[in-house]
Amino acid sequence: MHKKKFAMAAVLAAACLTLSACGSGGDRDKPVTMVSEDNSRQAATVLDKPFEKPDLVLTDTRGEKYDLRRQTAGKPTLIYFGYTHCPDVCPLTMNNIAVAKKQLSQAQQDELRVVFVSTDPERDTPAALGEWLKGIDPQIVGLTGDFDTIQAGARTLGISIDPPTKDKEGKIVSTHGTQVVAFSPKSDAGYVLYGEDATVDDYTKDLPELIKGENP
Repeated sequence: MHKKKFAMAAVLAAACLTLSACGSGGDRDKPVTMVSEDNSRQAATVLDKPFEKPDLVLTDTRGEKYDLRRQTAGKPTLIYFGYTHCPDVCPLTMNNIAVAKKQLSQAQQDELRVVFVSTDPERDTPAALGEWLKGIDPQIVGLTGDFDTIQAGARTLGISIDPPTKDKEGKIVSTHGTQVVAFSPKSDAGYVLYGEDATVDDYTKDLPELIKGENP
């Protein structure tokens, strides 16, 4: 057995929460608790109590308003909160998803929505976010906007986000939860979680099922 951090909202749904290595952790909001779990390798956590999709209206990479609920309604959707200056977890996670997505048929790729929401919106302007995502997958929806709005939306998914701060070396870092939440096209509910240890193979195996709204 080993320990992992769980968001309080996600504990009820058996959902795992980790904090990104992009920055040091912060316990000011105390959103996590410790829960023991089996040490077996399982990338996906299917939730007994799915999350409601956040009611977020933000700005996309074209500078246009993007209503998350309306524009992803009835579509299989993956949501991740991170930032473009992240040195490790964020680009790795998005690249893993992008590589796995390319294994799908063109029809499946067109059906899937992958949404990246910035946790560092001051630096992640629409143009900067678009340029970063272009090098990963131009189909990924990049969203930015008011930090408080983003933080509140993430919190509804049990994801903790701290305002960007400077580390000892003077670099700006963003501390944020690193899970990917998958939303079903059948119910628009977030019913599956992936942690930062999910691999390309994990997503390659699971995406066809997620697109159908089935359990991976």
